[in-house]
Amino acid sequence: MSDLITLISTPKCWMEDEAIAQLKTTAKLPNIKKIVGLPDLHPGKTPVGAVVLSDGLIFPQLIGNDIGCGMSLFQTSARLKKIKLDRLASIFDSLESLRDIELDDHPYPDESNVSQLGTLGGGNHFLELQAVEKVYLPEEFKRLDLDKDKIFILVHSGSRNGGQLFYESFMSRFSGIAMGTDLARSYLTSQNDLIVWAKRNREMCALKISQFLDSRGELKRVLDSPHNFVEEGDGGLYHRKGAVSALHGPVVIPGSRGTLSFLFKPASDTTKSLFSLAHGAGRKWKRSECKGRLREKYHRGEIYKTSLKSHVICHDKDLLYEEAPEAYKKISDVIDALLSANLGEIVCAFRPLATLKI
Repeated sequence: MSDLITLISTPKCWMEDEAIAQLKTTAKLPNIKKIVGLPDLHPGKTPVGAVVLSDGLIFPQLIGNDIGCGMSLFQTSARLKKIKLDRLASIFDSLESLRDIELDDHPYPDESNVSQLGTLGGGNHFLELQAVEKVYLPEEFKRLDLDKDKIFILVHSGSRNGGQLFYESFMSRFSGIAMGTDLARSYLTSQNDLIVWAKRNREMCALKISQFLDSRGELKRVLDSPHNFVEEGDGGLYHRKGAVSALHGPVVIPGSRGTLSFLFKPASDTTKSLFSLAHGAGRKWKRSECKGRLREKYHRGEIYKTSLKSHVICHDKDLLYEEAPEAYKKISDVIDALLSANLGEIVCAFRPLATLKI
């Protein structure tokens, strides 16, 4: 292991050899100062669940094309006891996509991307209705003005086509983009626009669903945590791919569908993790392996229900297998690794009610 690399893990939190190899390859890039692999680390085109600190160089390939992708958590005005889950499942089932939202304005300057505002996208993106399962830090829960009797909406989505088009214009810069240049300023300005767009996109997805929950359809954003972006900070440039900042208050760390998600309060000192936290459970199996491993386990409609009695709504059968809980690490192991490293505390746990995937 390179001296530049630190892993935040425990013996129970399995790390794939390919992901470790990708961290080592990344460490060979110029001007790399430090790399942290978080407990949800897994291989992608570049390592996912990682933070890379560089000195004076931006590496677009370490962020990828879904710039601004992240999690937004909302508290709705709907009370849990007044909602029937079967009704929610039928509403979700009628939505082939999250579209048809009229807007008067939009924050991203590219007109071609506005038609996608309010859409989830595919892959591991999702929208999930949740209920509070357990409160661990009552004072922090109260400070955030949360109500355990309300329904919450968690949205995972990104910058959609805008991010892809932007990345394609920079993807050849594998040797890095030097800070202080017009190209670096262009990259950071456009990236920040996409982060704003992605945040608004998640809000639009949640807003559409909230209108089905009760007549008021009110939303209160609890937090927004992007996990694909680069930012300037003390000591250099922090490239986060599948990692959230620990510097802006509580974050949400979701499990895979059918498992709990956690509201997590960062510790006052997260230097050891480059001021970052895990963004989820992290993949354990490749997508191509999932259907073969799970086809015989689930019979008929069983794959549309979870062990926590929540509903899963998805019209793509292959995606159902690819995103099954078994394909991911145990979220409890990821959280335990963060707790063992003294990187924060659990505020509360959320239980899934219904999960929508496109």
